[in-house]
Amino acid sequence: MKRLLSAAAIALALSTAPLAVAQQEITLIAPGGIRAAIEQLIPQYEQKTGQKVKATFGSGLGTKAQVAKGDPFDVPIVQPPYPEVLASGNVVNGSAAPLAAISVGIAVKQGAPKPDISTPEAVKRVFLKAKAVAYPNPAGGAAAGVSFDQTLKKMGIADQMEPRLKRAQGGAGAMAMVAKGEAEIGLTFVSEMNEPGVDIVGPLPASISPPTTLVGFISSHAKDPAPAKALLEFLASPAAAPAYKAQHMQPLMGK
Repeated sequence: MKRLLSAAAIALALSTAPLAVAQQEITLIAPGGIRAAIEQLIPQYEQKTGQKVKATFGSGLGTKAQVAKGDPFDVPIVQPPYPEVLASGNVVNGSAAPLAAISVGIAVKQGAPKPDISTPEAVKRVFLKAKAVAYPNPAGGAAAGVSFDQTLKKMGIADQMEPRLKRAQGGAGAMAMVAKGEAEIGLTFVSEMNEPGVDIVGPLPASISPPTTLVGFISSHAKDPAPAKALLEFLASPAAAPAYKAQHMQPLMGK
């Protein structure tokens, strides 16, 4: 009887093992700039594969720090430069997959006139004319905030702009300030301009604000490298391009 029960138990375990593997959760970490696109793509991937994906989002610099210190994620997405990520050994060497590029842009309160930002000179006039400019606080690791600080320095107006700057909690916070009329213009990644009360003017010229690239890796600590690889390949495939484009991002498949 015991032998029969043991055989039955083994058969049950073998029959349910594939189901357990199929339902194993894949974990992903990424900066907030790619959040809207990833949240659009996850249901597509889950429906296609039966795998569950749990995504965590943070600031650009914060995400890199988490990956560098070895926080357990199967698929990390980071922005260059990332020497600390490569040096940590926490990502698989050679697994880097460029996904998309995002630009810092300008938004205004819904219905307000859209300023000319077609050239660096025009952008400079817009900044110097504004009484209040909201953007993500770079001190919190916000990549868009760091980028905007660099833009102001590149344009030579950082000191002039300092009294007018309103640093917010992330891109959403900056857009909320604009929607409430607390700032005339707001800056963050164009992919984060989802506040109902704002209108997108457009991205800053690349000559003063180069787009930020987002790159995915397979973690060295992935619970199962095969599903992690499959998810990363999907995020870097042509099938994912429409989701990036819908969020005002430039797909980088094959680049």
